[in-house]
Amino acid sequence: MDTQITTKFRIYSSAIEIFEAIVDPKRIGNFWFSSSSHRWEQGKQITLRYDEYGAVGIINVLEVDLNKKIVFAWGAEHDNETIVTITINELEKMNTIVEIKESGFKAEDPDIVDKMIGQKEGWVYMLSCLKCYIENDVKNLRASLLH
Repeated sequence: MDTQITTKFRIYSSAIEIFEAIVDPKRIGNFWFSSSSHRWEQGKQITLRYDEYGAVGIINVLEVDLNKKIVFAWGAEHDNETIVTITINELEKMNTIVEIKESGFKAEDPDIVDKMIGQKEGWVYMLSCLKCYIENDVKNLRASLLH
């Protein structure tokens, strides 16, 4: 069983703009997490807060290729660590494909299908919010799925 999910979006912006929106702690709250403890750099451990859900998560940034790729691990504190690779591929000026792959789901987990579907939905939502933020400066979509 393939235990990797992939999600891709086209965003009409530069790779630099997209990269900075993700790694800059001052900007990430406009579309994804409420806050990020530090700028995302290789070797750093980052605390992410999701105030709306009362959640805190830790990521370990494994690799950063400026304006091209970010790789991090998360979920270790819950014994279900996965690896996320965000690839930013600028096709031409103001036309970029953002691809997110998450791998490491445990095939023997009886809830694997639900977990993978949930993560896929989460990445589609995050990329939708990123697209709205980058292309149209919409900053109020994050966590708008609250009941």
